[in-house]
Amino acid sequence: MGKQLERDLGLPSVTAISIGAMVGSGIFILPGLAMKMAGPAVVFAYLLAGVLVLPAALSKSEMATAMPEAGGTYLYIERAMGPLFGTIAGVGTWFSLTFKGALALVGGAPYLVLLFDLPVTPVALTVAALLIVLNVVGAKQTGRMQIAIVAVMLAVMVWFIVAGAPSVESARFEGFFDSGFEGILGATGFVFVSYAGVTKIASVAEEVENPDRNLPLGILGSLVITAGIYVAIVTVMVGVAEEAALTDTETPMQVAAGNALPAIGVAAVVVAALLALISTANAGILSSSRYPFAMSRDGLAPDIFENVSDRFETPVNAITITGGVLLVLIAFVPIDDIAKLASAFKILVFILINVALIAFRQGSIEAYDPSFESPLYPVPQLVGIVGGVVLLRYIGFVPLVGAVVIIVGSMVWYYFFVYRRGGVAREGAMTDALRRSVGRDVVEQTEAEVGTDGDEVLVAVTDRTPSAVERSLIDLAVDLARTREGGVRVAQFDETPDQTPLPQSASTLTEADQAFEARMSDRATDSEIPIRYGEVVSHDTRHAIVNYAADVDADTLMIERSTGSETLLGSDVEWIENHAPCDVIEASNFDHDTVDRIGVVTDEGPFDPAKVGLADALATAVGGTVTFYLAIGADPPESHRNTTDDYLSELVALCDAPVETRVIESGTDEAIDHAATTSDVLIVSGIQRGLTDRLFGHVSDRVTLRAEHGTLVVYGASQPGRFRRAVERRLF
Repeated sequence: MGKQLERDLGLPSVTAISIGAMVGSGIFILPGLAMKMAGPAVVFAYLLAGVLVLPAALSKSEMATAMPEAGGTYLYIERAMGPLFGTIAGVGTWFSLTFKGALALVGGAPYLVLLFDLPVTPVALTVAALLIVLNVVGAKQTGRMQIAIVAVMLAVMVWFIVAGAPSVESARFEGFFDSGFEGILGATGFVFVSYAGVTKIASVAEEVENPDRNLPLGILGSLVITAGIYVAIVTVMVGVAEEAALTDTETPMQVAAGNALPAIGVAAVVVAALLALISTANAGILSSSRYPFAMSRDGLAPDIFENVSDRFETPVNAITITGGVLLVLIAFVPIDDIAKLASAFKILVFILINVALIAFRQGSIEAYDPSFESPLYPVPQLVGIVGGVVLLRYIGFVPLVGAVVIIVGSMVWYYFFVYRRGGVAREGAMTDALRRSVGRDVVEQTEAEVGTDGDEVLVAVTDRTPSAVERSLIDLAVDLARTREGGVRVAQFDETPDQTPLPQSASTLTEADQAFEARMSDRATDSEIPIRYGEVVSHDTRHAIVNYAADVDADTLMIERSTGSETLLGSDVEWIENHAPCDVIEASNFDHDTVDRIGVVTDEGPFDPAKVGLADALATAVGGTVTFYLAIGADPPESHRNTTDDYLSELVALCDAPVETRVIESGTDEAIDHAATTSDVLIVSGIQRGLTDRLFGHVSDRVTLRAEHGTLVVYGASQPGRFRRAVERRLF
C-alpha cells in the first residue's frame, strides 16, 4: 500500500507560498529592464500583467477545488486535454518553474555583492543546495519558513512604500505613454513571469488543509496582495529616481531606496531582496518537484519519481532531479535566456489553463465537481486566452523558439516513453467535449436528412442489368421516396460505339428497350409513388449518368456496384461516385425481398446521415430492424463509452423503425464481422478513394467481400473534408 502525503498547509502557508513565489525577481530585478521598454508606463505594465493573470488564477482555483491532488498545472491540463498535452504541460511547467528559481538565485547576485565581496556563482550554487536539502526534509518545515520570510519581506516593502510615497515627483511620470502600444505590451509580457507563482500552490494541493476554502482564497488573495505591492513599489521607484539610474543598474530597488530611505532602510531593502529571491527559489523547488512526482503516478514518467522517502515522507527522487536541473541552469545558462524563456512558456501555460477550464465545463466528466466556480464564465477565460496570445506577439522570437523546443521534446518523450508502450487508458475532458459537439452536429444533420421531403430518386440501369437487380433497386428507391414524399425516375442507359451516330441509335428500338418500357409501364401503374422512366443513348455511360442526374435535379442516384469496367486506377462506378451531383447508393448482391435485419457499420467515425436515412426508410418499408454497429477500440475510457452511448441514444430517437445498437470494443474489422454474420443487408459509407484504397481495399470493399447477403454503399454528396473526417475518426 502506497504512502500518502499529510495535509498540513493551512491558509497562511498557502498565501505565503504563493506570495513568496511571486515577490522576488519580478520586483527586484525586472523593473529596470522593463522600464527600458515602456518608460514610466512600466507601472501600467505590472498592473496589466496582473489583470491578465487573473483569469488563470480563477480557472486554477476552480480546478484545484475539484482536483486537490499533487501536480497542479500538469494535472489540470492532462485531465482536460489528455495525456499528450499533460506531458507537454508537466515537462514545460517543471522547466519553467525551475528556470524561475534559477533566475531568483542568479538575479540575487548583484544584491549579494552589495553586502559581501563574494564570487557570485559559488554562492548561488551553495544556496540552491541548501534549499534542495530543506525540501527533502519535508513540506511542513518549508511552509513555516515561507511564512517567516514573507513576513519580513512584506514589512520592509511596506516601509519602502510608505516612506517613499511622500518623495514621489509627478514630473517623473510625464510622457507616461510615449513608449506606445508595442512598448507597453512588450514590458507586460516581460514582467509576466513576476506573477507565475500565483498558481504554484496548486501543485502541492494534496498537502493543503481544507482545500475547498484555502486554495481559492490563497490563490486569489495572494494575487491581489502581490499586484498591489508591485504597482505601489514600481510607482515609488519611478517617482523617486531618475529613469537613467533605474535602467542602468542591476539593483534598481536599491537605487530607488537610496533616494527615499535612510541608510538603515536601504540595508533593509537589500536584505528583503535577498530573502525574496531565496523565497522564490525555495517555492520553485517545492512545487516544481511535484510535477515529475504526479506524472510518474499517472504513467507519464518513470516510476522512480513516485517513490516517497521512508524517513522524510517526501518525494526525494523528484526533488533531487529538480535540484540537479536548477544547479545546471545556475552554472551554465545566461540569466537573460532563463528569464525570457520562463516568461514565454508561462504565458503559454496560462493560456492552456484557461482552455482546460473550458474543456472541463463543456465536457461530461462526472468526477469534476468543484466547490468554487469561476465567476462570469467564460468571459475571464476568453480574455485570458486572447490576452496571452497578444502578449506572445511581443515577447520575442528567441523565447518562443525555446518554448517550441520544450514542446517538441515533450512530444517526443510522450511518443517513445508512453505511446510506444501502449499509452494510458485515459482521455481529456476536451476530447469528450469535442466528441459531444461533433456528435450533436452529426445528429442534427441526420435529423435533417431523415426529415427531408420531396426527394427525387434516380435509378440508373443498363441493358445488361438483370431484371431482379433492377426490381430491387426500384423497390429501394420507392422505399426512400415514400418516406420523403418524393418521386422515382428510372433511366436505362444504352452505350453505342463512337462510330455510330447517336440519332441513329436513338431511333432504333431493340427488344431489350421494348421489354424495359413494358416493365416500367406495369411498375408505374401499380406504384403509389410517381415513377417516371426513359432511355438515354450515349457514347459514354458514366458521363451520361452524371449529366442526366444533374439535368433532372436528382437528390439520390442508385446504381449496381458492378456497373462498368474495373481497372487499377478505378472503375466507371468510382468515377460516378466522385462526380455525381447528388448522393450515390451502390447496391451489391442486394435482394429487396429477403431483407429483414439491416446492419449499419460506421467507418471509424459517426454514422453518415445519408446511410442512417436509407436504413430507416428500408426498415420502415419492409418491417425490419436496424442495428447500428460502432467500433470504439479496445478498453475505451469511460467518458468515451458514455458519450458514445448518448450519441447512439439520440440517433435511435430519430428513426421511425425499430433500432438496436451494438458498441464493439475492438476495431472496425471486428464490427464488420459481427454485422456480416447477423444481417441480411449491410449499409456502409463510401469515400472518394485514393490509390492505396484501390490497391489494398477500403472498408466498403471489405464489407462487400464478407457479407453473406447484400451491401449498400452510400456516398454522401456533402462529405466532410479530410481534416473533419480525421477528427471524427480520432474522436469516435
